Amino acid sequence: MESRLSSRRSFLALAAFTPLAAWTVTACGTAGPGTAPAGGATFWSLTGEPNESIRKKSLDAFNAANPDSKIVATVFQNDAYKTKIKTAIGAGQAPTIIYGWGGGTLKTYAQAGQVEDLTGWFDANPDVKAKLFPSSFGAATVDGKIYAVPTQTVAPIVFYYNKELFAKANAQPPKTWDELMALTKTFNDMGVAPLSLGGQSRWTSMMWLEYLLDRIGGPEVFQAIFDGKAKAWSDPAVLETCAKIQELVSANGFIKGFSSITADSNADQALLFTGKAAMMLHGAWTYGGMKHDGGTFVKDGKLGWFDFPAVSGGKGDPLNTVGNPAQYLSISAKASDAEKEAAKKFFKDGLLTTDEITAYISSGAVPIVQGIEDKLASSEDKDFLKYVYTLSKNAPSLQQSWDQALSPTAAEALLSNIDQLFLKSITPAQFAENMNATLGK
Repeated sequence: MESRLSSRRSFLALAAFTPLAAWTVTACGTAGPGTAPAGGATFWSLTGEPNESIRKKSLDAFNAANPDSKIVATVFQNDAYKTKIKTAIGAGQAPTIIYGWGGGTLKTYAQAGQVEDLTGWFDANPDVKAKLFPSSFGAATVDGKIYAVPTQTVAPIVFYYNKELFAKANAQPPKTWDELMALTKTFNDMGVAPLSLGGQSRWTSMMWLEYLLDRIGGPEVFQAIFDGKAKAWSDPAVLETCAKIQELVSANGFIKGFSSITADSNADQALLFTGKAAMMLHGAWTYGGMKHDGGTFVKDGKLGWFDFPAVSGGKGDPLNTVGNPAQYLSISAKASDAEKEAAKKFFKDGLLTTDEITAYISSGAVPIVQGIEDKLASSEDKDFLKYVYTLSKNAPSLQQSWDQALSPTAAEALLSNIDQLFLKSITPAQFAENMNATLGK
């Protein structure tokens, strides 16, 4: 899961930006967490540009300014890291600073007492918390306590559309679900697929359920699922969400053969910028892919975006969004007091500095920092980046992607059942029953 999620977090990594110098401290794995210098700490993180080089520069700057609290980093490829970190934590040999995605995995660590409770530290450093998007803390919180520092960038799910096709149809972006359903007929009648979808990848289909459930029932419904409440998947809002999805499938809302189209190949993006599909629900990171691969599509202003439509009678705030709120850093509960203090100093003084914020924006991403409107305005992609910033910053709720929020076991069952739901091989009630069986796993 993490390997694919990493590609979701960097919107323009493939666009026409020059990557920073490669980090020379790379590794495929070590026997333990590494050796921290006296007064310092160890840090495991990921390879992959542009984040890797940005992170290295930040660490180098912090270490130069804090020679008595140096952070020693080791980086891994995603799949290797996923295996290595779980083994190390289970063996009591975790690095001081643990990179992660929050949600279900962090919940497991927190409930086992393997990561430090940072609630008191945030209370003592209110300026650190006030600097970050409030919505970034949900995936860092377990049972009301904060176990990780949100960092890096935000990647909400965005509803894109082909402006040229909308102009030909004399149509406007839908503000309600009913308007979206009406547009399916409009574009089908034109011989254009209303919606692109890389359904073979499954997680792309999941984004539809995430948004719809929030619009219909509000964030409380998935919170009950996350908390493992009995029969939480049988909530009426879940059943209505599933029914509406199948109605959209029956109305030929999605492009023919969507179940054989993959997102990893960017085939779903190509359908939008080549005019074969009018709309696409996808992550903010795909903006860069379309800019890179779509010729002059983005440059010519043919790409548009809008908020996910409201649902009549729904309880969810239309300002709510879903996606990847941030990335997360925790502190191992097994670390020494000196290592923990070095990590906390790095959290306060070494993360999301002015230089790091600038670097993320230059790479085409939106850091999870409030008050950076002026910096975003200087980017050639300012319109899109300001939209992502406003959408994320102002969201009363930013629901973390379900396959991150849930345990790995529940997440795999979810993706399998979503696939069947979109193919209409199971009913909404069967979907709910199947997913209820995963609660607490």
